[in-house]
Amino acid sequence: MPRPISATISLSALTHNLAAVGRGLEAACTRDGRKRPNIWAVIKADAYGHGVRNAVPAFAQADGLAMLDFDEAVLCRDLGWAKPLLLLEGLFEPADVAVLDRYRLASTVHCREQIDILAASKVSRPLDVFVKLNSGMNRLGFAPGQYRDAFGRLQALHERGIVNIVGKMSHFARADDDPEATSRQLALFLEATRGLPGALSLCNSAATLTPTLWPALPADQDQWVRPGICLYGGSPFGGRSAQELGLLPAQTLAAKLISIADLPAGASVGYGYTFTAPAGMRIGVAACGYADGYPRHAGTGTPVTVDGVRTRLLGRVSMDMLMVDLTPVPQARVGSRVVLWGEGGPSVDEVARAAGTIGYELLCAIAPRVPKFAV
Repeated sequence: MPRPISATISLSALTHNLAAVGRGLEAACTRDGRKRPNIWAVIKADAYGHGVRNAVPAFAQADGLAMLDFDEAVLCRDLGWAKPLLLLEGLFEPADVAVLDRYRLASTVHCREQIDILAASKVSRPLDVFVKLNSGMNRLGFAPGQYRDAFGRLQALHERGIVNIVGKMSHFARADDDPEATSRQLALFLEATRGLPGALSLCNSAATLTPTLWPALPADQDQWVRPGICLYGGSPFGGRSAQELGLLPAQTLAAKLISIADLPAGASVGYGYTFTAPAGMRIGVAACGYADGYPRHAGTGTPVTVDGVRTRLLGRVSMDMLMVDLTPVPQARVGSRVVLWGEGGPSVDEVARAAGTIGYELLCAIAPRVPKFAV
């Protein structure tokens, strides 16, 4: 018999979330009298743990898909995706050029070494590229003082038939919590790219969901937004829930109780005895632990539901098990359903906050041994 734990992926929730993002963009752009941006649905990290095979049909209405991994991009083509695909870290070595060429993949270009590889390449048709500026995140991208030179080198490659410069891009570091920092990055980007051809691609989930940012963006240039976490039912904002944003959870991690015990007052639970029963109480053991991808650093009080009733985790998470308080669930029995996050349980963001991390990490961390089912 299979171990009683699984991750369920809701294709309808993925589709709903993409549509919700699109409606929000449409409304914001209608108010400002501008064209709605194109949407790259970001499916990196195996679609944030939801599976590329699930994401491709669920995001059929996206204008393009963006990822990091070449194998994921090729899989998208094999699954029948005919629209644009963008590699967010671009190419890594000369052999990658042949893959870009064969599968019609667009590449981010963020360093001179990538330009050197392209300059020495032969292609059957020009490759689409987005040229990335480091506008303050200090991760990837050309420095502002180097950007125009890099762009000029790529324009020369365009004249040689090696690349098409499709766009200019950057990445916001604090679109979720600091409008002033975002405004500074945007101003730097607009100055560094002024007069250069190509569409703009700036907005991650937080920026895409912030309509007040749009008036500062040029209305006369095509734009591509790059939503990620919001498509999977997670919130990019610390103070606004996914539910408030009109998003649905697309991943539900659930297990079953495999044991129930009555604890006397003073008895302790789990490794390190980090929880001690203040009075007699009933506890359950769920078939889920850190080897399944549940965060070990989640502690007593982390929310779960048992048989649809909200309760809490007790003690320290083990490799294969965790303990839950059954005080609010007197009807619970061995085999009762435990939702760790997702539909019918706490949001992944709630669990992440209790564990001192972010929902992105939890969604991506589901272990291979956990069966995944698309519904």
